[in-house]
Amino acid sequence: LSPMCLLGRSRMNALESHLEIDEGLYSRQIYVLGYDAMQRMTGSSVLVSGMKGVGVETAKNIILAGVKSVTVHDQGDAQWSDLSSQFFLSEGDVGQNRAVVSQRHLAELNSYVPVVAYTEELSEKFLSAFQVVVLTNSSLEEQLRISDFCHANNICFILADTKGLDTLGVGDSAGVMHCSEHLRCQPSWCVLDRSRGVCPDPCAVSAGPYHLEIGDTTTFSPYHRGGTITQVKMPQTHSYEPLSATLTHPKIKIKDKGKLTHYCTLHMAFQALHAFQSKMGRLPRPRNQVDADRLLELAQDLAGWQAPLDEELVRAFAAVSAGDLSPINAVIGAMAAQEVLKAASGKFTPLDQWFYFDAWECLPEQEHSVPLSEQDCAPRGSRYDGQIAVFGADFQERLGQQKYFVVGAGAIGCELLKNFGMIGLAAGKGGRITVTDMDTIERSNLNRQFLFRPQDVSKQKSEVAAAAVRHMNPYTNVTAHQDCLGPDTEQLYGDNFFLGLDGVATALDNPQARVYVGERCVQYLKPLLDSGTEGTKGHVQVFVPFLTESYGHAMDLAEKTYPLCTLRHFPTAIQHTLQWARDQFEGLFKKSAENVNSFLQDSNFLKVSGGEALEKLELVHSSLQEKPLSWGECVAWARRLWEQLFRNDIQQLLYNFPPDHVRHSPSYRKSGSSPSPLFPLPLAAACYTVPQLYGENNMSIYGGGGVYVAGRSGGGYWVGGGVHVAVDTTSVDPGCLQDTHMAFILAASRLFAQTHRLQVSGDEVAARQVLLVLCLPPFQPCQGLHIPTTDQELKETSDTVVMSQCKIPSPPPLNLSLIPLSLAPQDDNSNFHLNFIVAASNLRAENYGIPTADWLQSKRIVGRIVPAIATTTAAVAGLVCLELYKLVWGHKDLGSYRQSFLRLAEPIFSVSLPHSQFCQKTWTCWDRIEVPGVTGSGEEMTLGDLRDHLQKEHGLALRMLLYREAVLYAAFWSSEKLKEQLANR
Repeated sequence: LSPMCLLGRSRMNALESHLEIDEGLYSRQIYVLGYDAMQRMTGSSVLVSGMKGVGVETAKNIILAGVKSVTVHDQGDAQWSDLSSQFFLSEGDVGQNRAVVSQRHLAELNSYVPVVAYTEELSEKFLSAFQVVVLTNSSLEEQLRISDFCHANNICFILADTKGLDTLGVGDSAGVMHCSEHLRCQPSWCVLDRSRGVCPDPCAVSAGPYHLEIGDTTTFSPYHRGGTITQVKMPQTHSYEPLSATLTHPKIKIKDKGKLTHYCTLHMAFQALHAFQSKMGRLPRPRNQVDADRLLELAQDLAGWQAPLDEELVRAFAAVSAGDLSPINAVIGAMAAQEVLKAASGKFTPLDQWFYFDAWECLPEQEHSVPLSEQDCAPRGSRYDGQIAVFGADFQERLGQQKYFVVGAGAIGCELLKNFGMIGLAAGKGGRITVTDMDTIERSNLNRQFLFRPQDVSKQKSEVAAAAVRHMNPYTNVTAHQDCLGPDTEQLYGDNFFLGLDGVATALDNPQARVYVGERCVQYLKPLLDSGTEGTKGHVQVFVPFLTESYGHAMDLAEKTYPLCTLRHFPTAIQHTLQWARDQFEGLFKKSAENVNSFLQDSNFLKVSGGEALEKLELVHSSLQEKPLSWGECVAWARRLWEQLFRNDIQQLLYNFPPDHVRHSPSYRKSGSSPSPLFPLPLAAACYTVPQLYGENNMSIYGGGGVYVAGRSGGGYWVGGGVHVAVDTTSVDPGCLQDTHMAFILAASRLFAQTHRLQVSGDEVAARQVLLVLCLPPFQPCQGLHIPTTDQELKETSDTVVMSQCKIPSPPPLNLSLIPLSLAPQDDNSNFHLNFIVAASNLRAENYGIPTADWLQSKRIVGRIVPAIATTTAAVAGLVCLELYKLVWGHKDLGSYRQSFLRLAEPIFSVSLPHSQFCQKTWTCWDRIEVPGVTGSGEEMTLGDLRDHLQKEHGLALRMLLYREAVLYAAFWSSEKLKEQLANR
């Protein structure tokens, strides 16, 4: 049975139109956008004009996302200065058309997206073939002409431009845009569903921050219990004006309200720059005072603008406007690409309507450096001319000498390495980049880890990424490792390695690994650049010795956990049922097999604490008692398991906790859960039905200790065996119910057979016939059975260990060896591991009246998969490199650094200053006492020598000395132990 059967018939019908979407490639992006948005994107053709740095960044992100087609346009030829940010141009491409050269490389990113190069004028006839048009590196006249045409012809228009340390973005979603998921809709709406009483069908509820308004309830029945309230993101309609209408009165997206005048000045400076280029045929020369004065005059002459002008900012803008920086292009290219995806998919909130971003803090601090001159920033015929125009040649040489450690070569790691290669980090004498990553490339990585290609699947990420960066910039000195950074590799990444570094950049998705890297950076006094993403959200943080707090102080690593009693007996959310199902998988197919093998091979197996011993004994007992000899017995075992988990256990729980008791029981309330309705499930009749044996008439199916009477309308009831439970199928999709029931039995049968080394059968009809003849005893409630309602009660189980141990046969006569099954990797759907977990979770959700989850949602929760999209990854990597510039300059002012938080879906972009270093009196986490390794006589120091040195030189009385978990010295030890320990070196 394929994984998709678990979605049910209704979900399968909804997905028929998405069969062309490659889930194996787009899986992480689907979690961000959803199937419907992905489907709409596949109908959009996009034009990206301008193949310099920001244009190729935008095109790269759009192609990875999977639109219908992309056309890249440029009439200019590659120049030396382009190589500082255009990663698909090489030195041999100088003089060739930028679009033609870029097309060859862009086409390799995604085989589903045709990429075409166009080098002629952009005529109206040509533009009419596209749904979205993006302009970069274009004149104001061309921007106005194309914007007016696109607005009149319902074509989304996006403008992205970068000049040195400044960027602008403009969005015009063709006048009116319907947004299917607006993140800030007011008022909010909810749906009330699955309640006992009140309204039998789902009904809309208006919601505010602190209240719900159901409306007229006179026709509702009395409320009994249960129900869920789910927020619904209502579609919104947005209207926009063309560029010509907003040029003099722009609506600017403000990321820092204190910089309103700043952004207004940038708005006028960009317009003045267009006028300068039109008159002079070039950009202002870097740091040239004459050109700066001329640009200021043009800005002052602009009509129709009443805001004050910051003249010093205009001069500074002129000084760097000839620059072309890869990190800046990465940020604005990511934002432009996300706006394209919004227009193509109708998902999320579009930009309204102008956006400005700058990074002036990257320039040298005036009080700590000599001002840059025109000679410092003049072009040199170098691939770094675009960067030298902003920071000067001396800074470029300093960049080339840097030694950096990149931990992780995944999505963020690829983008970081690309940016490092473009800016010339470690491309000079003595420079070095070391990148380490244990992982190999998987197909799902190709959607956002753009340094990898299909032919690289199964290769080491770090090796492929390093080779790709060397191809982009042959001067980059990069070394690839495949080692895990941790306590086990401290001999490799020890004193000599870390002391030789200038800084560390993490590209990790593991919080514990990040904490370890942060600790090493504190130990060796190295700055740390950290970043992360989740969907369209991203963050960037910088940690500088003696200036900011450390990573460990900044992060809260408390992991989400659930009380055991909630998982075992009182779930209230699909996360609870999925964790329970995962625990069932671990217990049935991994721990039980491991315990049986250990029991048969190790006589000390049961010498553990009571609660743990009981759990192991129960698993061993059931495994030895239920050893199958055939596929049919595996099916029968799965059927009995189904009966126990989804029927008998629930009836026992109802016997112990009737509905009224569940609602009012103090012990239940103490468990921290809210009451949930309990529904014992009858096995769906279709699971017994062999198609060639039954027609459409009403039928009675025997099994499970009773009879299930089914009718033409889909309803039915279960009778016999002392049980009479009405089956209400009006709120359950019969196809979903049938598929989920049978999927559980087939998956459990297959996994059980695998653990017992039996041949697995794929004959579903044979499995149904086994179910037909299987007869189970009726349920009988256990009198006096205690069901724990708190975690503390679960621990009080030691008294039952002896009773269980008596039931275990002695090991010698048993000839048995089981195969433990470990949960497969996230993207492996072929082994029925997730089939079992998803089916078990949804069946338990039906037991408790919890809304079920489809295959993809369940897979994300169980696998702890982080939604990801290429645009966010590119944006945070660009922001990291902006902080890197400051570290290379050696900025000493906390106000120069920035923590960035973005959410491209809205879009929201916010920055703040890093927190200052944690300080207690005059000691910070970055401080340390340096101790010589030898005594005055040249001998290696003993522990006693260290104690005496601390007392004599620092006035410190040593009371305890620790190294990680080891106690090296304690003042309260006996004199004999102290004498022995103090002599150690």
